[in-house]
Amino acid sequence: MSDKQALIKEMLEMQKKFIEYEQKNGIDPKDYFVPEEGHELAGYRQKYMELAMKVVDMAHAEAGSSR
Repeated sequence: MSDKQALIKEMLEMQKKFIEYEQKNGIDPKDYFVPEEGHELAGYRQKYMELAMKVVDMAHAEAGSSR
């Protein structure tokens, strides 16, 4: 499995866990955007964005383009 595929797999797992959490608990925008320390969603947005940007950078490198 390539590094890019591994990142995408991790992102899909994160999405699956997020959807399960949302279906069970609902989502308060405050918990998504500024969760309290220790909240299940703490760091989620930042981590997901970091992974997404790595995938974007890898795709650009493969294509010989830049963002």
